[in-house]
Amino acid sequence: MSLYLGIDTSNYTTSVALYDSETGEMRQIKKLLPVKDGQLGLRQSDAVFHHTAQLHTLFSELTENIDANIIAAVGASVRPRPVCGSYMPCFTVGENTAKILSSAWRVPLFSFSHQEGHIAAALFGADRLDLFNKKFIAFHVSGGTTEAVLAKGTGEGFSCEIVAKTLDLNAGQAIDRVGVMLGLSFPCGAGLEKLALQNRLPVKARPVLKGSDCCISGVENQCIKLFDEGKDKPFIAAFCLEYIRKTLALMTESLLEKFGKLPLVYAGGVMSNTIIKNSFTEKYNASFAPPVYSSDNAAGIAYLCCRKHKNDNA
Repeated sequence: MSLYLGIDTSNYTTSVALYDSETGEMRQIKKLLPVKDGQLGLRQSDAVFHHTAQLHTLFSELTENIDANIIAAVGASVRPRPVCGSYMPCFTVGENTAKILSSAWRVPLFSFSHQEGHIAAALFGADRLDLFNKKFIAFHVSGGTTEAVLAKGTGEGFSCEIVAKTLDLNAGQAIDRVGVMLGLSFPCGAGLEKLALQNRLPVKARPVLKGSDCCISGVENQCIKLFDEGKDKPFIAAFCLEYIRKTLALMTESLLEKFGKLPLVYAGGVMSNTIIKNSFTEKYNASFAPPVYSSDNAAGIAYLCCRKHKNDNA
């Protein structure tokens, strides 16, 4: 048996993936949860409902013409972070589905956190599988999380210790709030980047850290002020992204000073932004996942499932 199924039901994306350990092929299908125009997200009860409605259709499409007998194990994200008390109701949809499939197929079930899946997807997509046996710094930057962790590879996965974080707003939240203010559809990351690339005016941002931690809510307030002053939309979009880029750069510098020049990995939906990616790749030789593995996905869960299963049966 060589196929490994991953399931991830995050706050805004339903996703399923199959990893073939013999060929190295990753097949993934995902679908955003529906958010009405002008809204900034969903209540957890609505997210659970939409995941329940969407998951079975994605699973049917993914496993069409697949013999269940060659699926070796099932993996699911069951909580946001790999820490005690981390919980979000939307992950119960994927977890319960994985339990049913594991029982029906009589194959092992492995549970992971959403954050571990993001980091694993970044390592897989960036061809940095060597880091599964090393120490590195990983940033997870999205609508629900803005953290840096000191990761220690264990061969089958990695441990994660939070070493820097936001003290208020997450980077993805700031992007979405500014984007909706500018008339973009949620989620606003791609639209805000497209708008920012139209800007031709110089942009300067001066965020301040507290230790290695950051405060991001200030960028929303400043963007509202710029909007009220009648500044054009491309400039506001560029200012928002430059503020976040500069914030992450300051956090990176602080952590490199504290822990030494460890490899850097950036994961999460915000890290699919090419403005930030190009800057950090050039300056830090950092590893980024391709966009398909940056946003919420089940690919990292499927790959972790494979590594865990093979290690248990070594």
